[in-house]
Amino acid sequence: MMTQGERFALADLIESVYGLRPRRLDVPITPVIDSREAQPGTVFFAFAGEHVDGHDYVDDALARGAVAVVVQRDVRPSRPCTVIDAQSADRWSADDNPATPVVLRVPDVLKALQAAARWWRARLTARVIGITGSVGKTTTKEIVARVLEQRYQVVRSQASYNNEIGLPLTLLGLTRACERVVLEMGMYVPGDIRFLSGIARPDVGIVTNVSTVHAERAGSIEQISLGKRELVEVLPPAPVGVAILNYDDVRVRAMGEHTAARCFTYGLSSQADVWADNVEGLGMEGVRARLHYRDDHISVQVPMLGRHSIFGVLRGAAAGLVEGLTWDEIIAGLQARAVQLRLVTVPGPDGSLIIDDSYNSSPPSALAALSLLEDMGRDVAGQNRSAGQNRSAGQNRSAGQNRSAGRTVAVLGDMLELGAYEREGHLQVGCRAAEVATELVVVGELGQLIGEGAMSCGMDAVHIRQAVNSEAAIEVVREVLQPGDVVLIKGSRGVKMETIVAALTAQTQPSTPRESGAR
Repeated sequence: MMTQGERFALADLIESVYGLRPRRLDVPITPVIDSREAQPGTVFFAFAGEHVDGHDYVDDALARGAVAVVVQRDVRPSRPCTVIDAQSADRWSADDNPATPVVLRVPDVLKALQAAARWWRARLTARVIGITGSVGKTTTKEIVARVLEQRYQVVRSQASYNNEIGLPLTLLGLTRACERVVLEMGMYVPGDIRFLSGIARPDVGIVTNVSTVHAERAGSIEQISLGKRELVEVLPPAPVGVAILNYDDVRVRAMGEHTAARCFTYGLSSQADVWADNVEGLGMEGVRARLHYRDDHISVQVPMLGRHSIFGVLRGAAAGLVEGLTWDEIIAGLQARAVQLRLVTVPGPDGSLIIDDSYNSSPPSALAALSLLEDMGRDVAGQNRSAGQNRSAGQNRSAGQNRSAGRTVAVLGDMLELGAYEREGHLQVGCRAAEVATELVVVGELGQLIGEGAMSCGMDAVHIRQAVNSEAAIEVVREVLQPGDVVLIKGSRGVKMETIVAALTAQTQPSTPRESGAR
């Protein structure tokens, strides 16, 4: 039985965990896993982590107003609480008015959270769109949600809520009014996505690509492909289920043979269901392309940086078409500037422009970011030429002292967790950097492989500098920078490339972040 209200309730939680329902306690709740986020109407799940045990913060959560706490060992709250466990649940189900706050004793807090999410999802009518792939999941999630919002009530997973904890938290925040749910699904090893899908029950599955990201944990690229394929394997049969697949990625395209769902493909090939050509990177002005679907041919310009962003555009268009939107609705969603993604541009020293893609890195995302650097360097050079045509000779000399003609500087750090693909991936990125960058700064031990790859592809060693870590790289980059440079900063989280961005932007005024799909 569902509650009369639209939100997940305390009575629902007790029923989902114990199989018995109190007659009262139909009070809406919001799950939290940090006691500092507790407030009236929340339920605190006390996870016993490697470094912090949530059971030590039960009193803090209750003091902040939590209506219930979920624990897996005995706790002694300082205030009176109703304790419910497997032995007492039947007694409380017959009670007309159990007192709150409630302590729910369970064998495993994580399994209780997942069971509650699974129970709630089974009682909702919203269609779930699951997204997986080696790179581009978060970008795709935001674009797809923005498109579907043009017609439906949409909820998307927040931040990187793409694992065994974050996904259930997103599901428990849904209301009965929700019509579409867009969920990011990550994996470390095969089996992860199948498990998450058992909770979320996706109707639509979008696969972005397959590459060697996290190969150190997941294994070979074949194992990674099998893990990503789990999403399309569990989809319901057509016409309800739809697998949206990247036609240009041979491993993803082949997943269509392993699903009972309808397959809908996207890509740059005219063999795909929805495809694009005439793709043009416009620097700060976004990307322009022509989209094709059946007899429709639509020219579009969207505010996303870099030619690689066209794949996010195609995924958003595919999701819109599958879910019945018109082209007007799809284009409106694609052109929305409200999407805030990881990559931003910020002003650097002496009129330079920094592309801050420091959140994480992998060979595919680094290659995409270097293409963006190429586009934006070309864009800056074009602006300089245009400005030069409108200045007097004296003005041009003055401007030349303060701005170069669009130099591109790549600051690239270690890419971690690549396993057997470690050397190959870094050399490949270095080779691309040689084609794109005027100057290259490599950071970290593996970063030296990027420099090696750049030299092997023709970059003069005089233009390659090395730094042992991000702190040392700050001074190196400052020495390299010239007025007007466009600078890309990218590396895995473990290298802390964000410290370089922070140091270079400390004396500059912040600008409005720009959207982009590079990760």
